[in-house]
Amino acid sequence: MHIPERRKPPPPPASLKMNLKVTLLIAFVCVRSSLFRWSNPSAYSYFEVVAICNMIMILAFYLVRLFRLYRVFTCISWPLSEFLHYLIGTLLLLIASIVVASKSYNESGLVAGAIFGFVATFLCLASIWLSYKISCVTQSTGHCLPRAKTNPEGAGGGPRPA
Repeated sequence: MHIPERRKPPPPPASLKMNLKVTLLIAFVCVRSSLFRWSNPSAYSYFEVVAICNMIMILAFYLVRLFRLYRVFTCISWPLSEFLHYLIGTLLLLIASIVVASKSYNESGLVAGAIFGFVATFLCLASIWLSYKISCVTQSTGHCLPRAKTNPEGAGGGPRPA
């Protein structure tokens, strides 16, 4: 009897990004479904736009990795663009969450949206930290590998390079 192998869970950055998408979606739905948001529509619309744009960009970077489009578009520095996206998106999400929290007036939908916005901000920061940590470790290990030993006297039968 053949027992199928258990699938491994995705690596932490992938599951973190999935949690980030779900958290942003919940925050968006909470703010969008709030009845009190019509008192100051520009503040809440800003939060909705930031949440939707972050979800779209996370999906775009996911599709780039899934279909390996980074091999086709080599003129773009994908790690740098993803880092800048998360950095700018985190800053905008933090500002939007602060605005929604300050204008929530204890309305439950807006408070929940602000809380999920802050959680998404924390997840964005964790994603930046993990991505930067992984890329730095990958780069530093390539430079720190020991080199092959060379004989400075040129012994060993071969001529010494000039």
